[in-house]
Amino acid sequence: MKYEGIAMVRIDDRLIHGQVMTSWLNFLGANKIMVIDDGVAVDPLVKNILKSCIPANIKLAVFTEDKAVERLKKGFAGDKVIILVKYPKTLYSLMQKGVQFDEINIGGMGVSGNREKFFRNISASPEEKKMLKEMIDAGSSISVRIIAEDSATDISKLL
Repeated sequence: MKYEGIAMVRIDDRLIHGQVMTSWLNFLGANKIMVIDDGVAVDPLVKNILKSCIPANIKLAVFTEDKAVERLKKGFAGDKVIILVKYPKTLYSLMQKGVQFDEINIGGMGVSGNREKFFRNISASPEEKKMLKEMIDAGSSISVRIIAEDSATDISKLL
């Protein structure tokens, strides 16, 4: 689905970092970042760290999955929002709650736990691959594109 004002939906386990700040914010002309993560939403220290990493003219909002569902359905009239999540399971959970995105960008999924590399520096566990495949089957286009200047690589053939 298209949600008004959303410029990008990105999976990146680092959330806010140099590539998001320098490349994507400028390329998209975004003025807001929405982080969706149940753990970050209840951690004041992490929220303060994230706020300190963005320019003063960019607004940051951090939501739990449930609160994000409510907020996303309202749209973002007049804004350009980058949505950041750490894990595919967050977007998968949102899909199960009735929120699905047409396009999803993967920017960073590092090796950890039972994740294995499947494209350049992008890793996923078997469970995450299954979730990504189900999101694709449900109509989402998912690609790897680290910075705006990169060309996108469709992951549907890699899963």
